[in-house]
Amino acid sequence: MIAIDSCAPISTVDEYPLPTEEDLAETVAEVERLDRRILARRADVRDATALTAVLEEGAAELGGVDIVVANAGIASYGLSWELTDEMWKEMLDINLTGVWQTAKAAVPHLRTRGGGSMVFTSSIGGLKGIQHVAHYVSAKHGIVGLMRTMANELAPYGIRVNTVHPTNVDTHMIQNPGTWGMFAPDEPEPTQEMAMPGFMSLNALPVPWIESVDISNAVLFLSSDEARYITGVTLPVDAGAAVR
Repeated sequence: MIAIDSCAPISTVDEYPLPTEEDLAETVAEVERLDRRILARRADVRDATALTAVLEEGAAELGGVDIVVANAGIASYGLSWELTDEMWKEMLDINLTGVWQTAKAAVPHLRTRGGGSMVFTSSIGGLKGIQHVAHYVSAKHGIVGLMRTMANELAPYGIRVNTVHPTNVDTHMIQNPGTWGMFAPDEPEPTQEMAMPGFMSLNALPVPWIESVDISNAVLFLSSDEARYITGVTLPVDAGAAVR
């Protein structure tokens, strides 16, 4: 396994804590606890040179690349006409361009292996509009276009490309005042309890959010031989939010 994270602050994200070097080390420990090999490095998906270098190092050490999961992403909040230029640029640089650069760096390795799978983490915001996150929704819609194009371009090489579309997932990205405020806009100091009716209203199933393991299981399926003929698919893991 090859794992990367920038482990660094993002100037437009201050609503929730971002991953640290300690978090990356914890990931290494969890993988090694399963008696598996992992190469973990600090790298920013906005840095194509760094991505390429880590993939080259990982492929050489581990024997190649078969599966790519482009999951790096951030969230920030504001009405579409109130977003700053920096918020817009940083969002698209990480959530869209970062996915493209990850895929671009990985394609030569997958072609060398004679096939493989790429899964991009989009969002229900890649399938519908959501207020207060126009830049996020734009990036997540863009991922779908990228996926559909690459699914066609890479099919002759036996490489499948799909997206997963989570609803709210119980992580720091939603458990923060910025997100709570989206669901409780009239509250000057929103709390999780105040936001709960909004969280519940988003999904068709009676749950406020889902767990990260639910997304991991979907990625595992799309990357497995059980999904060997599935490509170009937008897979919602969303408690029915996309049909709400």
